[in-house]
Order: sequence, then structure tokens, then C-alpha cells
Amino acid sequence: MNWINNFVRPRINSIFSRRETPENLWHKCSECGTMLFHRELTDNLNVCSNCNHHMALTPRARFADLFDGGIFTEIAVPEPKADPLHFRDQKKYPDRMRAAQKGTGEKEAMLVATGEMGRTPIVAAAQDFSFMAGSMGMYVGNAIIAAAQEAVKLRRPLILFSAAGGARMQEGILSLMQMPRTTVAVEMVKEAGLPYIVVLTHPTTGGVTASYAMLGDVHIAEPNALICFAGPRVIEQTIREKLPEGFQRAEYLLDHGMLDRVTHRMELREELITITRMLLNMPPAIKGDLPPPDPEELAPATTDGAAEAAPGDAPANPAKPAE
Repeated sequence: MNWINNFVRPRINSIFSRRETPENLWHKCSECGTMLFHRELTDNLNVCSNCNHHMALTPRARFADLFDGGIFTEIAVPEPKADPLHFRDQKKYPDRMRAAQKGTGEKEAMLVATGEMGRTPIVAAAQDFSFMAGSMGMYVGNAIIAAAQEAVKLRRPLILFSAAGGARMQEGILSLMQMPRTTVAVEMVKEAGLPYIVVLTHPTTGGVTASYAMLGDVHIAEPNALICFAGPRVIEQTIREKLPEGFQRAEYLLDHGMLDRVTHRMELREELITITRMLLNMPPAIKGDLPPPDPEELAPATTDGAAEAAPGDAPANPAKPAE
């Protein structure tokens, strides 16, 4: 028995040829516990195929589905002063910011972009809940103002996707001041006669709900999204009563007149296209990827100035039969 050939060499080969299985191939649904393959989950826009639970979706992934062909142009947002209050709890505020930027790959909690949605030019803004819980700080206020100014400048409707835990405590009163600032920005869009549509995703809470998230011309929410100012647990502890089933969820708010629609994420793009074009007094969007035909190209061509007969009409001077 050759010990080197039969044992040592196969062992070495197995070590060097071993393939590590990626840890992110499967994702567990937090609602029903179903294991979902990552490609299937991505194709389904982070919606569980078993229980329809809507998981968090990053702004870039949302814009890739929203805009035609996934093509959009980011709008520059003015940079606010970093750590204006020199805030520190368990960590310094700049350290928390760097950790959030490294974890998400984004600069801040809101992304603003412009592009076409169903051949309809729009400006869109979306919050990233994975970035410090989507908290509203000075950058988010600047982002909404930049989105409103771009919408007014280009004469385009503004669509905003909210997802936030409220104001950012590390910026204190400066964070709370974004409530009136964003309210003024929304009013700029409305005074210009442009639609402002808000899509409320899970969760939308605190000062965000108390300002720009509830000022839209149309309010649409994703299924079972938590939408509130103070959370259910805080209310229960305050009034010492049990709250109704589904309290402050999207369906409950729809039944009580605070929302216009609750729409599945897979159907949201088509609904936004329809609503936007209705508010802009535009004809329905053409299905498919081609632009609508030019009416002049559809007009019948004429030769040598002679009018062309309409289909089905008899010729003006029919040829005489040969004698």
C-alpha cells in the first residue's frame, strides 16, 4: 500500500479544490420562515412567494424596476455639515455614519434620480431603511429640496418612496427642522401645478409621517406596511388598552380613509404610470418598449399633389375596359 498516493495526495487535493458555498444564496422570510433562493427573491422584488410578505428594498433596486430599462440619472444633493452637534452615545456619530456607508454602499439615507417611467418623465426620491433606519437628517432634507427643485425646473411630477424610523437623534433640533423645510419643498411642487405622489413602505414613522410622507396628492402603500407617528407599543403603554388587530397597518389606514390605495409591489409600477399620466392629463401609456408612433408618419402619403383615396373608396376615374 502506497501511503502517500492513497492518503496524503487525495487529502491535499481535497483541501485545495474545496469550494466554499456562499452564505447569501438563501434568504429566510421573517414572516413565515420560508427559505427563498436569492435569484427568485430578487426577481420577485423582495416579496416572499409563499406569504406575500414585502421585505425591505433598496432605493437602487427599486429604481431599477421603476425606470424604463432600469436607466436613471442621479441628482446631486448638497452636502450638509458633518456632525454639527458633535454627538456621541455608545459610538461617535461619524463612526456610525462610516459604518452605515460601508454596510449599504450609499452616501446617505435617500437617493434622488430622474428618468422615464412608462415613457413618462419623472423625478423620484427613495429612502433607504438599511441606512441608520432611514432616519431623517439634514441630508434627507436637502435631498427632498433638490428633488422638488429639479421637478419644478424640468416640469416633471415627483414620486417619493418613504421608509424611515423618524428623525435622526444625532442631529437633534437640526433634524426636526427638516419637517418644515420639506413641507415648503412639497408646496413648491404643488404651486407649480405638478403631481406629488407618495408611496409609503414599511415602516414609515415619526417625523417623516408628520411631514412630507402625508402631503401627497395621492398616497399609495405597500401591503401590511406600518405607517404611524407614535408606534403601537408606545400608544398601548400610554392609554393602557389593547389596540385593534392590524392597527396602524396599511390596510387599516385604507379602511379609515388615510390612504388612497394599497398596492402589491409587483403591480406598483403600472399603477404609478397610470396615475401619473392621469394627473398630467396625458393619454394612457403604450404597452411595450417602443414609443408611440408619430401621427404625421401615419398620414397617407400623396404623390404629385394628388389626393389619395381612402381605403374602400372607388377610384375617381376608373379605367375604361378595352374595346
